[in-house]
Amino acid sequence: MLLLIPGPVTTRPEVRQALTRDIAPWDNDFRVFMARLLMRIQRLAGGSDSEHVTLPLQGCGHFVTEAALRTFVPPGGRILVPATGAYGNRMIRLAREAGRIAVPLPVGLTARTDPAAVARALAEDPSLSHVGLVYSETGSGIVHDVRAVGATVRAAGRRMIIDAVSAFGALPLDLSAMPEVDAAVFTANKCLEALPGIGFAVARIDRLLESGGNAGSWSFDLADIYTSALNSGPGSFRFTPPVQIIAALDVALDVLAAEGQGARLARYAENMRTLYDGVAELGLTPWLPASLQGPVIVNVHAPGDPAWNLHAFVDSLKSRGFLISNFHSTPTPTFRVGCIGAITPADMAGAVRAIDAALREIGITHREAIQA
Repeated sequence: MLLLIPGPVTTRPEVRQALTRDIAPWDNDFRVFMARLLMRIQRLAGGSDSEHVTLPLQGCGHFVTEAALRTFVPPGGRILVPATGAYGNRMIRLAREAGRIAVPLPVGLTARTDPAAVARALAEDPSLSHVGLVYSETGSGIVHDVRAVGATVRAAGRRMIIDAVSAFGALPLDLSAMPEVDAAVFTANKCLEALPGIGFAVARIDRLLESGGNAGSWSFDLADIYTSALNSGPGSFRFTPPVQIIAALDVALDVLAAEGQGARLARYAENMRTLYDGVAELGLTPWLPASLQGPVIVNVHAPGDPAWNLHAFVDSLKSRGFLISNFHSTPTPTFRVGCIGAITPADMAGAVRAIDAALREIGITHREAIQA
């Protein structure tokens, strides 16, 4: 079964094999291992040894995103969040429920965040201390230009938090060239092609030292994670970590190093093109124009046929060896297919054939998009 979702993704056998041994998280050898792994991740992010640190947090991407918001935006503080789609909206909710004031910046669901619009919003509201941006918006499939937005934030003298959950490991990121970024956050189970259960923030040390006491949560306090590591030694955890998941991530990082980040991005891009062109040839309509389509996930308009049933379609695809999401995050019905993980363009060509067969099986005769 191939997982064609934006995470967790299909993994390689050697990554899964790493789950099979027992590991003691408080063992000194594990701490050495963990310190090395954190440094590998920091270097993937372009972090500077003197300015950045990689901080692990057990859980999913929402956990580490909330931790960054709580740590770097003070209680009652104001953060501008481009409303890029489902995951931009989730960042807004996380900020608000943490007692921060999230100010949405309207962004069309088929548009990239406009740096000029960010600049105007910051100029009009000096009380905004931060901008929070989703790098790869899996609700739509668009990849936003974090460097261009970051340059605008830097010019305005403000700070930035990047949700790189479905970007890190494939899309470029160089934090050493982006001093405005307090933290970029992500998880193991997307473009790193590892397994769910651990998230990371690559954060600025100076900002962590300034942010102690902001979080209002012991579990979600990146400053406390940093202080604890200083006190207990590199590679230490405050609370029990998912050690087997971390061991699998180390193997996944070996695979990424052997493939090369540029080659991984090129493979994902070719996966996307195979799928995008293939569904168009089947008479279906992708959600985004080709000029805006990112390499991580493709959303496709649901057919306007009365027989359309997303769950029946998903089950039919599953019977053919391809599992896609059984929900959509767009305002009109779509189905979405992930292009990341240990999959190839040949796999995606097989998925296109399976999509055609599944549509026939559930009785779809009209494949044109549902009209809003």
